[in-house]
Amino acid sequence: MNRNWSNSTQCGIFVILSGCLISVQLALVRLIGDDVSVFEIVFFRALFGLVAISGLIAKDARTYLRPNRPGLTLLCGALAFLATVFFYLAATELPIADITAMHFTRPIFAAVLAALILREVIRGSRVVAIFAGLVGAAIIIRPGLIELNNGVFYVIGVVVIQSWNPINRKLLSRSENPDTVAIWNVLTVIPLAGVTSYFFWTVPTHGQLGWMALIGFLEVANQRVLSRAYMKGDALLVVALHYTRLPIAALLGFLILGEFPGIWVWIGGGVIAGAAIYLTIQETNIGGNRP
Repeated sequence: MNRNWSNSTQCGIFVILSGCLISVQLALVRLIGDDVSVFEIVFFRALFGLVAISGLIAKDARTYLRPNRPGLTLLCGALAFLATVFFYLAATELPIADITAMHFTRPIFAAVLAALILREVIRGSRVVAIFAGLVGAAIIIRPGLIELNNGVFYVIGVVVIQSWNPINRKLLSRSENPDTVAIWNVLTVIPLAGVTSYFFWTVPTHGQLGWMALIGFLEVANQRVLSRAYMKGDALLVVALHYTRLPIAALLGFLILGEFPGIWVWIGGGVIAGAAIYLTIQETNIGGNRP
């Protein structure tokens, strides 16, 4: 990337690239999900992901394979496994743009969990953002007007887990190398996915194996790209740019799967995005005013 570009420009490019990588993953899962179980896809994703980072492990195995807090490290990996399973199950049930729009509620759920688990105060800005986020989700889901399917509940499961797991990661950041946590996520997912996929196992074709290898490498690339986005831009900028994922998901869903989201997905996604950006701005201002 051109070093003459501003940090904000580089951050934006990284976030947009991350959105593309995630959306392509979901599209590929949707393509093969009827023939290969989600557990098997998660297993091969982790396996090929391990291949991609094996050079890092070989470079300093003593550091990366000996976590200081093994229990919390394993819990973090187990939650990552559950989140991935729910994410991919959702991809077999819903259009990827719908999943992306509903996933925007993550900052809203994070505010609720922070209040419940960390005893943080729910201030006026948080109440407004939480209410608006729920309204946006209701616009997309439209309970009572359209039939709910399991995909909606899978996305909610993803959002809850991904709102909780950063608390664990924050605790681990005090004692662990960030690459140690990433590596142990993969090492934890492989046996969990291996055991569960045993009950749904089908021998993949060469083509399906190739798609699953691509999913694994896309996820490793996404993690590396997203970490660089946070290095180049403030958290507020990264959060705001995350909402470019809806048009990206809509475009890729249309090009790869022939899907295009309805007007309610755009309206609901816009309401949720506005609520989350408002919450982030308010939290940033409050944090900046603290002594």
